[in-house]
Amino acid sequence: MSFQDIFKSSFLENIASISILDMVLSMALAFGIGMFIFLIYKKTFAGVMYSSSFGVTLVALTMISTLVILAVTSNVVLSLGMVGALSIVRFRAAIKEPLDIAFLFWAIAVGIVLAAGMIPLAVFGSVIIGVILLIFANKKSHVNPYIVVIRCESHDSEVMATEFLKKQVQKLAVKSKTAQKGAIELNIEVRLKSENTDFVNTLSEMNGVNSAVLVSYNGDYMG
Repeated sequence: MSFQDIFKSSFLENIASISILDMVLSMALAFGIGMFIFLIYKKTFAGVMYSSSFGVTLVALTMISTLVILAVTSNVVLSLGMVGALSIVRFRAAIKEPLDIAFLFWAIAVGIVLAAGMIPLAVFGSVIIGVILLIFANKKSHVNPYIVVIRCESHDSEVMATEFLKKQVQKLAVKSKTAQKGAIELNIEVRLKSENTDFVNTLSEMNGVNSAVLVSYNGDYMG
């Protein structure tokens, strides 16, 4: 192989397979939409502890997906090698919130669509998804289920507390009941009529009721 043949290799020919303008435009759009996804995630987060690193990951994942798909679409041989390389990658990070999975797939999908040249689909699709998430994730808090933990002294106080609670909430369902000698504990799922929780104070002061606790409930009760 001569010195001239080296510069005629397919490796050097791949340099011009994607124009600079396409690369800059795709990565800039990926960054912009990735920031939009990050802002939607920040607005709709409803977990216990907010992680800013996950938001940065969404931006990076959008840009990385765009970069990978740009390379794959420019070379069929490279696409086969990329599939084999990615098939051995394993991610061990735990997903704490189910909605986080939707954001991860959203970031990956945007990167793929952008690299495929479907810019209107990526932009308008992201806007529609973002609006839907804002509407459903930011619904009023009193619609969410809660658990009321009541500790009573007798059956009569249990009936009295339950009847009072029925009048104060929109809906209730007994999830568990623990009965001991001289003590009864009830775990009741409730749907509030409004954001006012003063009824818990009144409930705790009723005769025969030792305590009343209102806690947030994510809907996945483990009995």
